[in-house]
Amino acid sequence: MKFLAIVIALFSPVVQPDRSVTFKLKAPEATKVSVDCAGLGRHDMVKGGDGVWSYTSPVMEPDIYTYSFTLDGTKIIDPSNPEQKTGYFGNESLLFVPGNQPWDPRDVPHGALHHHPYRSAIANHDRELIVYTPPGYDSKSEKPLPVLYLLHGFSDGADGWTQVGRAHVILDNLLAEKKIVPMVVVMPLGYGDMSVIANGWEGRKKDNSWEKNLAAFDKTLVEEVLPLAESKYHIRKDSAGRALAGLSMGGAESLQGALKHPDTFGWVGAFSSGGMPGDFNKAYPDANEALNEKFKLLWIACGKQDGLIEPNRKLVAWLDQKKIKHEWTETEGAHAWPVWRRNLTSFTQLLFRD
Repeated sequence: MKFLAIVIALFSPVVQPDRSVTFKLKAPEATKVSVDCAGLGRHDMVKGGDGVWSYTSPVMEPDIYTYSFTLDGTKIIDPSNPEQKTGYFGNESLLFVPGNQPWDPRDVPHGALHHHPYRSAIANHDRELIVYTPPGYDSKSEKPLPVLYLLHGFSDGADGWTQVGRAHVILDNLLAEKKIVPMVVVMPLGYGDMSVIANGWEGRKKDNSWEKNLAAFDKTLVEEVLPLAESKYHIRKDSAGRALAGLSMGGAESLQGALKHPDTFGWVGAFSSGGMPGDFNKAYPDANEALNEKFKLLWIACGKQDGLIEPNRKLVAWLDQKKIKHEWTETEGAHAWPVWRRNLTSFTQLLFRD
């Protein structure tokens, strides 16, 4: 097959001093190669005499971008770049354009990431829990730390928030700047029913697959994830010491968890929530202004260019109708990680300010 020629070593991508980026792919036998990069779109690459295809972008804003190549009709990741975003529906390469952003690595004290394999009896699935502990975490300290349960979006795994979200880097940097309270962050796999993944992007709409997944995840969150995290870490177990937040599917799951268990989570964040119920009154019949006594914060955000902006605006209108206090933030951006990294940066600075 032609694309086997790409295994020849090459350094790609190259971030230039002006923050333009050159993508390269060694494929001397290919007839057409393009690069598709988030924020840039798809661009044809030019073949050099050495068989290396290349494309240099305009100046790019400091951020983290996903990209892939299409080689004679076949989508591939960059074989010269070990940095990847993995997912259930395919992998993508990662491009880091530095620029003193909260997710850029800095010379500050670093926390640690811990991986805990376990079997979910509810989902009948082997999975892992990823946990961030801040610098100086002490399991024997007098006071337990507050905890944020952080959920990924559809098609991603438990490592979504660390691979491309860079949550651990953001928290390290915010802690060093004394902008957030030290907290533990628990990142579970966000599927209660794995058939929702087996059914694919469109299949999730069939046979109530989506609704079954949300209901089952709510059960695994409360009955499996919380007890497991609390058995292994010195974290708070009261609602004022627990936060729940997520993006897209994880945003819908966070809203569900908060509205169904208001005595469990006192701080709630929903970023670009997707797959929310069509009828909020039917889904959450007990939701009313009494929740204002339960929630410390209900923070909802979505990008103005996101295809889910209208469903999120409808959610906010429903909360207004129910007189449930909340904070609503519309930012620039689409349904993408540059928005969610900024959401996390803003949201965590509001947490656990008792």
